[in-house]
Amino acid sequence: MWLALLRAFVVILLALAGYLYSPVGGHSAGGLALGAGFAAALIALEVCVRRVPGPQMVGALVGGTTGLFGARLLWANLEGIALAEDQFLHLGVVVFLTYTGVVIGVAKGDWFEPARIIAAFKDSSRLHQYKILDTSVIIDGRVADLCETGFLEGTLVVPQFVLRELQQVADSSDSMKRNRGRRGLDILQKVQKMTGVHVQVVETDFPEVREVDLKLIELARRMSGKIVTNDFNLNKVAQLRGVAVLNINELANALKPVVLPGETLRVFVLKEGKESGQGVGYLDDGTMIVVDQGRRAIGKTIDVTVTSVLQTTAGKMIFCRWPEAGPADEGDRPRRSNGRDRHSGRIMDGRLTPMSSPAVSPHDPRLAEVAEPTPPTGTPIPTPSPAAERPKAD
Repeated sequence: MWLALLRAFVVILLALAGYLYSPVGGHSAGGLALGAGFAAALIALEVCVRRVPGPQMVGALVGGTTGLFGARLLWANLEGIALAEDQFLHLGVVVFLTYTGVVIGVAKGDWFEPARIIAAFKDSSRLHQYKILDTSVIIDGRVADLCETGFLEGTLVVPQFVLRELQQVADSSDSMKRNRGRRGLDILQKVQKMTGVHVQVVETDFPEVREVDLKLIELARRMSGKIVTNDFNLNKVAQLRGVAVLNINELANALKPVVLPGETLRVFVLKEGKESGQGVGYLDDGTMIVVDQGRRAIGKTIDVTVTSVLQTTAGKMIFCRWPEAGPADEGDRPRRSNGRDRHSGRIMDGRLTPMSSPAVSPHDPRLAEVAEPTPPTGTPIPTPSPAAERPKAD
């Protein structure tokens, strides 16, 4: 509201000044139009300047001032030389150096960021130690633990477009996404309050780029920094484009303890595995342990022996055996399907008819599962012939 009132005041003031002083040859109406047009151009320039990030504005101001000062020094040295059209040359030197200073200042506006200025007085080696945080690693929360331990050095950079994405997640209608977004905001506040950790929010944006991942890559290129993330796809795309990435998941996998076959582990069996008789447990770091014949030890802490280790893209899996486990009981064996085995035959009209698969011995105990009594031992199973089943003609 106050900005609209200020703009209206500027338009009225300049229009009134043009009407009273009539800079266009005594025509009051022309002066009024000139003043109003100048005010409109000033407001349009102000709207364009509002979209420029702060470091670029400071760079343009410093570059333009430097250009004016350089033009003044250059013309002072040429003042004693008789030159034709010296007024035009003077104006050309001023415009050229001022324009060049503004363009260079805008292009190198990141030099005037507060983190760079502070780092220049503290430690020059920290100038290029920028760590740009991704939305996924902020929500993950383990970056706060890394900052507490001091393993993550340099300045942590949080782009404005990442904050907008985090706010959209926090305002989501889905309760799970909303909780994750709020957790990410809490993690950022926690990191900002840590002593010895420098967090900087930058307003640098790339309107021509729509994807947040590509914006992160472009920002890392401009700031000569590294992207901190746990997104697998962003990790691959950044590496293909020559940007360094610090992946939290890769760090966690590298810090997991090395387990060799034959070692003994103490594990709590939490649930049943996919295969028959297996039990599943987890180490403190989340590594899955599959225990052979460990189904009977669900809810217990047992000592197991490592047999093999499998490294997958999702993590590490450790296969173990339980030395104290006896032979597999009936619960650990594969279940049969209600007496109808694919090798034994099929039941038709109360009689067992063998399939075309291998013949079934009369001594096979699986025949006991059929409801109809079986013949004595050694007696073959009668199979009705087609002639016997054909109805007789009258």
